[in-house]
Amino acid sequence: MSQEKRSKRQERRMRMQQRERRNRLLTIGIITIVAAFLVFAVVWPQIKPIAGVVTAQPLSRPQIDRNTTGDPNALIKIEEFADFQCPFCERFFEQTEPLLLEHYIATGKVQFVYRSMGNFVSGNIGGARTESQDAAAAAYCAADQGKFWEMHDALFTNVLGEDAGSFTDRRLAAIAESVGLDMAEFNNCYNSGKYADQVQQDMKDALAAGVNATPGFIITYTVNGETKTDAFTGAEPFSTFQQKLEAILNEIAAAPS
Repeated sequence: MSQEKRSKRQERRMRMQQRERRNRLLTIGIITIVAAFLVFAVVWPQIKPIAGVVTAQPLSRPQIDRNTTGDPNALIKIEEFADFQCPFCERFFEQTEPLLLEHYIATGKVQFVYRSMGNFVSGNIGGARTESQDAAAAAYCAADQGKFWEMHDALFTNVLGEDAGSFTDRRLAAIAESVGLDMAEFNNCYNSGKYADQVQQDMKDALAAGVNATPGFIITYTVNGETKTDAFTGAEPFSTFQQKLEAILNEIAAAPS
């Protein structure tokens, strides 16, 4: 074989080796980039800055028992079914609830109960976890430490918008810390899913009672041994509640003893 043919064969072999080397490097580079992207996607939610948590000024509530406030022997019981991401529930919390507390709950006329319709705003009823469902579970975990209502007020105070990252796991932990919870106890409760079933039961009870929007309210009272209910929905002004409650109190007072 001539020297010229051997040289050409060597050149072809070298070119092939160079292409293979480039292809290997390119493949390694692509794999590295994809791996880095996947690592970033997993790690970033855990390290990205948390949107600022505002320290809430909790409302003063009498005779607290977990998610209940007011005299257990009150003539009237109000159950609120709400969603911590619901803007109308937030409006009720800000505008109407303080007046109910002042005029009816603190005076012993009404016992008030907050129950969750977590998942309702998102429309993901019975589906995968949502921020609303997680916020409700976090509030029940706070109740284990006697701070349900502090957490309730802090959650409404720190809403960023519907499914806008208000109640990610890390932000819920920050909100829990802001109300002074024992974080080891809170984390154990929250991470275990202790109250997942209760959150779902609240939703089932609300739907069974005919609550089809948030906030929904069920007013219960007894006249001459007969239990009566009045169910309605919407962030009604205090005047609407006042009219209903005064009518009920008058009905009870007028009943034969």
